[in-house]
Amino acid sequence: MRLGILGVGRIGQYHAGVVHGLPEVTSLVVRDVLPERAAAVQAALGTGTKPVHIAEHTDALLAQVDGVLIATPTATHAELLGMAMRAGVPTFCEKPVALDLATVRALAQLETERSAIVQIGFQRRFDAGYRAARELVRSGALGTVYSVRIAGHDPAPPHEGYVPLSGGLFRDLLIHDFDVVPWVLGQPIEEVFMQGSVRVDPMFARHDDVDTVAGTLRFADGTLGVLTGGRHDPLGYDIRLEVFGANDSIAVGWDARTPLRSVEPDMPASPPNGWPGFLARFDAAYRAELAHFVQVVAGRAPSACTIRDTEHALCVALACERSRREHRAVRVAEIGD
Repeated sequence: MRLGILGVGRIGQYHAGVVHGLPEVTSLVVRDVLPERAAAVQAALGTGTKPVHIAEHTDALLAQVDGVLIATPTATHAELLGMAMRAGVPTFCEKPVALDLATVRALAQLETERSAIVQIGFQRRFDAGYRAARELVRSGALGTVYSVRIAGHDPAPPHEGYVPLSGGLFRDLLIHDFDVVPWVLGQPIEEVFMQGSVRVDPMFARHDDVDTVAGTLRFADGTLGVLTGGRHDPLGYDIRLEVFGANDSIAVGWDARTPLRSVEPDMPASPPNGWPGFLARFDAAYRAELAHFVQVVAGRAPSACTIRDTEHALCVALACERSRREHRAVRVAEIGD
């Protein structure tokens, strides 16, 4: 199997290393707007029996691969996804598909019309903890789910140049939660109420964004959720889901590296060795999702997350932003009407 990779910046280089090591993959074709980055990947991986080739144009890459991974900047995803679907090439695309709903819906329509094979990179669906939580909820082991608590906190804010391109905290960071928590519970989010503030760095205010948020979610079956999110956690990358049910209460993301320090007298006083970022925290999940995509390309598995599947998470993120701006509860159904 020959795979193509469009974009070999940080996440693209990581993906290249992972798929290059999979036994089904025999060679890679890479393209980047910075030729030196493509050359660096070729030099690092293109030894032995698995060559790495460089394509000068996207069309040339698509013409010679069995599947393609899109790891370019967000603003380019929609165009490249459209090209890949029209070329009939099975495609993996990092999230987000796009920052606006109209573009996502248009691409989802193209996905349907072309019977295109697309997998979007919401890697938490492959994390062992979230998968275990989903099984416990779906099996009934937890009983009636009463409520959930969700935390999404980056260890450090991004550079200022990233902020105006990110889509804001809800569409950039917390959209992962808006995808995976309904997936775990089997219930869509129906209503949100969110507050936002600038507590970390004034640069967020300069770009009409916030760096700290908190609010509530109501799911379709009445389950309630409490969410907090932020751009800075001094102890590390904090991604958690707590599920409280009639029979049991469970937590995802609670381990020796959870960036919380207890001040109870019988607990260790030293801070934990927190996760430095998303690639370290979700390394196993990323590897599992890329291995799954190879099976999708081979025709042995269905996509784990289609373009259509991402629509709800984007609608929730947009509803949260509207709620923050208008200081009111917003029903997700309002978005896109």
